Amino acid sequence: MFYTITKEKTCEQLSVDAHVGLDPAVAAQRLIENGPNALMQEAAMPSWKRFIKQFEDVMIWILIAAAAISFFTHEFTDGFIILAILLLNGVLGFVQENNAEKSMQALKQMQIPSAQVLRGGELLRLPSADLVKGDIVQLNSGDVVPADGRLIEAAGLKIEEAQLTGESVPVDKQTQVVEKENPPIGDRNNMAYATSRVSSGRGRMVVTQTGMNTEIGVIAGLLSREEEEKTPLQIRLAEMGKMLGIGAVGICVLIFVIGWFQGRELFELLMISISLAVAAIPEGLPAIVTIVLAMGVKRMIKANAIVRKLPAVETLGAASVICSDKTGTLTQNKMTVTHMVIDERIDIAEIDTLDDRSRMLIETAVYCNDAGLSRTDEGNVVVGDPTETALLVMGESFGINQGSLKAGNRKGEIPFDSDRKLMSTIHDNKGQYLVSVKGAADQLLERCDHVMTSEGSRAITEADKTRIINDVRELSKEALRVLGYACRRVEQLPGQLTSDAIERDLVFIGLTAMMDPPREEVKDAIATAHAAGIRVIMITGDYKDTAVAIAKELGIMSDGDQALSGSELDVLSDPAFLKKVEHILVYARVSPSHKVRIVKALKQTGKIVAMTGDGVNDAPALKGADIGCAMGIAGTDVAKEASDLILTDDNFSTIVAAVKEGRTIYDNIRKSVTFLLSSNIGEIITLLAAIIVGWEAPLLAIHILWINLITDSFPALALGVEPPEKGVMARKPRQPETPILGDGIAGTIVLQGVMIGVLSLTAFIIGRQTDLATARTMTFITLSLSQLIHSYNVRSRSMSIFELGFFSNPYLNLGVLVSLTCLLTVYGVPVFRVMFKLTWLPWTSFLTCVGLGFMTLVIIEISKRIRL
Repeated sequence: MFYTITKEKTCEQLSVDAHVGLDPAVAAQRLIENGPNALMQEAAMPSWKRFIKQFEDVMIWILIAAAAISFFTHEFTDGFIILAILLLNGVLGFVQENNAEKSMQALKQMQIPSAQVLRGGELLRLPSADLVKGDIVQLNSGDVVPADGRLIEAAGLKIEEAQLTGESVPVDKQTQVVEKENPPIGDRNNMAYATSRVSSGRGRMVVTQTGMNTEIGVIAGLLSREEEEKTPLQIRLAEMGKMLGIGAVGICVLIFVIGWFQGRELFELLMISISLAVAAIPEGLPAIVTIVLAMGVKRMIKANAIVRKLPAVETLGAASVICSDKTGTLTQNKMTVTHMVIDERIDIAEIDTLDDRSRMLIETAVYCNDAGLSRTDEGNVVVGDPTETALLVMGESFGINQGSLKAGNRKGEIPFDSDRKLMSTIHDNKGQYLVSVKGAADQLLERCDHVMTSEGSRAITEADKTRIINDVRELSKEALRVLGYACRRVEQLPGQLTSDAIERDLVFIGLTAMMDPPREEVKDAIATAHAAGIRVIMITGDYKDTAVAIAKELGIMSDGDQALSGSELDVLSDPAFLKKVEHILVYARVSPSHKVRIVKALKQTGKIVAMTGDGVNDAPALKGADIGCAMGIAGTDVAKEASDLILTDDNFSTIVAAVKEGRTIYDNIRKSVTFLLSSNIGEIITLLAAIIVGWEAPLLAIHILWINLITDSFPALALGVEPPEKGVMARKPRQPETPILGDGIAGTIVLQGVMIGVLSLTAFIIGRQTDLATARTMTFITLSLSQLIHSYNVRSRSMSIFELGFFSNPYLNLGVLVSLTCLLTVYGVPVFRVMFKLTWLPWTSFLTCVGLGFMTLVIIEISKRIRL
């Protein structure tokens, strides 16, 4: 039990030097011997089960019953055709679902967690699966612990172990031996366990167990498989499908009663009823919607956005506000120290020789730093927070680094937190303890009673503080990020390292100013968002002047727009803030708790809010937002777990691109739904009208089944990858409560269905003048052609197909070609023609069918022109 022995003994048993880490060759050998650091995954559903699943729908069982009736009445051909079509549909569904599953597996592979590991004396970021026993792992606030380990360093370290203990209160961690005999997991405060979360502080651990040997691995068998998540759209479509099913049953009963009084045979009535049931329900719709969503998710991955939760795809299209962090999202996150302020402003590039105060400032910046810098053949590699790495790079340029200062030998620290906005470290220095502090200048000055001058340290005055704050403001107006530095020497440390005990009686040294330039592409993305009716709000921990300067440069703010600081927000009551929230475009000096309040207020005004975040404290805001967007590079594991979307490039432009993709996906699903439902209504009109007037059924069940499952499916899928319409980002956000068939689409579907039905009935009437086989053949061909040609109509509700171009969606052309080939095969090949009870038509009759089919294009084009 490693918690019962010292950290030194633990490292000895695991054959590792805590200051160097494992040799890479040793680590590779241990990985081969013990396997990857991963929990056993539940076996994927076998292929045969996935295939059987394709036949679990109630509609499929109705059709199987129809096949059984056909066999019972010696209509063997019909029975075999129905079964063959069902089998073919099952194979297509299986292949499509298999492809969707592969896409989702690829998505999971992109979300593999990583950890900071010390190997061969260098701090590296490696996949968590590559960890082995004996690895030295760095733990920072926001990290998910990647394996079980014995803590060898702990500075203000608190870990939340709710997954193991059920206790949500974070546990204070330390490195001393646990004396208690057989303590429960919650009392082993010198251990860190896989899947627990670092809520604050910093630490290092030596890995003691990996994979299935971890505590969470022991109980892995109790973990349930994650259920497949359905989007609100899929749920609404499923409900609509149920309503259509109920309607189909009602129509079947009505037709059965009418037919009974007309004296039709029982078998004929059964087959007509089944035909109507088949016509009423778009069997391929659920699968098509799922596939369209999966294809959309795949396209988003290529655009640097990983969708973690499928409903986010739908919600993205309705986003009306994007709240974005500044650093790294709107800016490049390539911090470079440009200036130093000690009495006066100094350009770093112009410094040849450091004086004592400049050296002291740089040493403080290097001491008080959690980043790491290592040298490789390709140059220096920095690991850590961009602000801290910029300070290390500055120090390195003057020959001051963590090695020369022995900065790794810390005696204590008080980690940075977003409330006090300071960080402190304590080091041995010439027989004393050196306290180095960096952070926000306004917060730092409150804890300083001396200032460093060219003559040495003297008491700080109000004039000094005013001058320093004015320097900060002037630098902030230039969009520079400013940090203050202070230090003190103490003979001995207090019993408890707290902010009040350590961060007091400080000597102020000076300031550094660094720049993180705006991303070049962000300005255009913000303009696009504004054109789309989306408000862009900047949220930052920087000073208001800095934030406003960058917001104006990027086009977020213009003269007359408002900015609010965290302290100003604190004094506003909720009702007062609710009145102002519509007019504020920049929030400065805010903490994560402010973010939650901002999201709540915006949602109360009816906005659909996308919120970015990267820290552990951002998790509540990310969860509270309609779309939580975590940073893929700078984001903590906790932030990623709380998010709906991960931006793999930490770029604001990716959010706007994802919104565009979300709108396009929703539009395309609407187009697929419009196409399928209008086609099905056309079939219902054709059958229902003929039966009511006492004619023979214009179509058999096998005809409708073939059209619905084979002919319609390919164009419907192709509509799912329709390119974005020209005005997709020029219209206001969609209201989330708007139904899928809202905005007049339901009426359009009915009218288009009536049009298809009338054209098909016209073909039937013309064909009846010859014989029933000719009439049914003409109806089958006309209905099929009219639906295929109609797929081009639904590409846009307003734009002509001639404006869109026939070749702008090659997938639709391919889908229509495949469906047309299937139609011509059934009609042209004699054996199939007999099986489907069709007949060879004279050329005049065939051309009549083609002409009627093309009438759908003519009618819709005329109606579009009239509407314009």
